[in-house]
Amino acid sequence: MNRTTKKLLLGILGLSVAGLGIFGIVKFSSQEKNEATILASSFIGYDFARAVVGDSDEIEMLIKPGVELHDFEPTPEDIKKIKEAKLFIYVGGESEGWIEEILKDNGIPEEKTLKLIKFVELEEEDEFEGGVVVEKSEEDEENKEGGVHEENEVEYDEHIWTSPINSMKLVRAIEEKLVEVFPEDKEKFRENSEEYVGKLEKLDEGFREVVKNGDKDEIVFGDKFPFKYFVEEYGLRYYAAFPGCSEQTEADSKTVGFLINKVREDKIGVVLKIELSSGKLAETIANETGAKVLELNSAHNVSREDFESGLTYVEILEKNLEVLREALN
Repeated sequence: MNRTTKKLLLGILGLSVAGLGIFGIVKFSSQEKNEATILASSFIGYDFARAVVGDSDEIEMLIKPGVELHDFEPTPEDIKKIKEAKLFIYVGGESEGWIEEILKDNGIPEEKTLKLIKFVELEEEDEFEGGVVVEKSEEDEENKEGGVHEENEVEYDEHIWTSPINSMKLVRAIEEKLVEVFPEDKEKFRENSEEYVGKLEKLDEGFREVVKNGDKDEIVFGDKFPFKYFVEEYGLRYYAAFPGCSEQTEADSKTVGFLINKVREDKIGVVLKIELSSGKLAETIANETGAKVLELNSAHNVSREDFESGLTYVEILEKNLEVLREALN
């Protein structure tokens, strides 16, 4: 669905909200409520808010577990929930452009929202050709600076939370906003935030130690690559089939051949895939090279089973730490 069509659909949905029943919202608690106290668009905002609030009954996640975020289309009830929430937390970026339309069309005040992408320094999204990052030409850079043509506009990687350093900033931002909206719980928010940031600091130290002591400094993804902020933070080289938000699912023969040769030549023992992926390309590369396929979880979304078990971002990073340790040795 193109942006114009989606915008038209959002307008129609906005007009029809009042007469429809409830569907499309995932609740962490089975308790029925008329409206969410805090609503997060996706797992990352949900988990960080849950950590700071300390009570999951107060928080709902808009996009269901297991759903591909880039394919999500809001229902009338989703719009209703956003309008009724006392605080709506979202990441921002291209894949959540529909949120900006909803906020604008429904006159939702900025003080009731928190856009996480505003709190970190953004990285341009990579372009891959044959598994390698394509360097931008001087002409591209000039067009970027001047904003000459729409097709040359800069696209920023929106997976800001894959760096634990960024995630600390996001947790702090959520804490400050919660204090603003619910000042009576200020001390609880501060305490919970400090505890969660402390866990992230330990994980950051762990990743730095693993990278420092690794036999290699490169990773190969037979998949999409939503880890730009992560590899930039820890100084890793990387090769992948597709960039972070690519809609591609099938790699061309040049890309597959390059990645297979890279694994062989550099004696790489692990080919990585991301969560909720079929892993077919990674398996193809592994079958040709004898490498093992492991999952590095970007925490984009979680499965329903993991959601219901209460899986946290910290637990995801703890698993990622061990995966990276194996991938670099």
